[in-house]
Amino acid sequence: MMQKKMHRYPGIIRALGDWYTVMVAIGPYHHGREHLKAAEKMKHVAAYHCIRESGPSATKMYNAVASVADDARRRYDKDAVAAAGIADDGFLPMMFYDACFLVQYMLWRRNRSKKDMDRSLHSFFYSNRKDINHDVVLLENQLPWPVVEAVMRFRHLPLEDFVAYWKDYLQDRKVVDNQRQKPLLDPSFQPPHLLGLLRFYIVGRKSTSTSNGRSSSTTPKNGALRLSVSAMELIHMGVEERGTLFAELSLAQLSLNGAPASFLVNMAALELCTTPNFQEAREEDSAVCSYLSLLTMLVHRKEDVHERRRKRVLQGGAGLVNKDALSFFTSLQSLPQGRRYVSVVVEIKEYKERRRVRIKVLAFVYKNRKTMVTVFSAIGVIVGFLSKLKSLNII
Repeated sequence: MMQKKMHRYPGIIRALGDWYTVMVAIGPYHHGREHLKAAEKMKHVAAYHCIRESGPSATKMYNAVASVADDARRRYDKDAVAAAGIADDGFLPMMFYDACFLVQYMLWRRNRSKKDMDRSLHSFFYSNRKDINHDVVLLENQLPWPVVEAVMRFRHLPLEDFVAYWKDYLQDRKVVDNQRQKPLLDPSFQPPHLLGLLRFYIVGRKSTSTSNGRSSSTTPKNGALRLSVSAMELIHMGVEERGTLFAELSLAQLSLNGAPASFLVNMAALELCTTPNFQEAREEDSAVCSYLSLLTMLVHRKEDVHERRRKRVLQGGAGLVNKDALSFFTSLQSLPQGRRYVSVVVEIKEYKERRRVRIKVLAFVYKNRKTMVTVFSAIGVIVGFLSKLKSLNII
């Protein structure tokens, strides 16, 4: 049940502030808030068109949701549902309208053509697309996946297209829809909700092939985390030697626009809720926390943010400025250490032990490079001056 539950934010994430947790209500946890009621009308519009465009009667689709509603209710914190004032006779309609709204939005996000959707619904989705993108992946804004699947049985949705969009969304690049690299969906995976689905295909699963063809969890020699499901390189992180003098800490690029940063935090929150002990679980179970912890280790000043941007590890000029980005990473310093993070730190220490003398020499050169440039410049001037005197037979 820990994997299937609709979790609340753990304290360590809630401490980051409301920006990561304020939302349009989907599901019961924030249902009925006054400032969110404007969107409730559009949920009814979405449900109407979801039924109309799918073919079967409203009764068939509603009954499909009703068949999984009891299981869905058990996945929520019952005290939180009661506090929201949602009675038994109100829970099922809420599930139905929210699921129709989510499925219609996912279809619109895949193909934003006006001709494929009601004009008013298209207009609402388009004008609020950034807010809805932000809201549908928040931990406390999730619907149990069986509820969403009940609607999708009547309203076909190519999930691989939607997942491919979100992979690109985390990085600062624009990709034409028909050029996106789509993941191969794993039929054995049963996601708890949309956030869990996206995290699974963005993080992937580490596996290497052994001589007998079986899957092994052995870490590759270069420290990179190999993904068997995901084509995105979110957690390809590790130390790789470059020649005899240098080594490279490899990290996936990250867009620092606001919504992707929030998405990462919510994936990390899901890991915290579903994995009680990172060090006893698989590396991929705490991969997002490891990734964020490694970035946090590299950012202590605004100048560090600038340097990470210059190296293109951090992307996006329209999102968090250097000061905000520093605050973002500083707020994540108390995240528990994931297994991949620990492995990379060990790799760094082992490299430092193997290259102790070279590192000391390089560190000395780096710390004193300005003085050395000045000294060598002065020596060059003196040598040039003496050469000039010698050519004039003065010395």
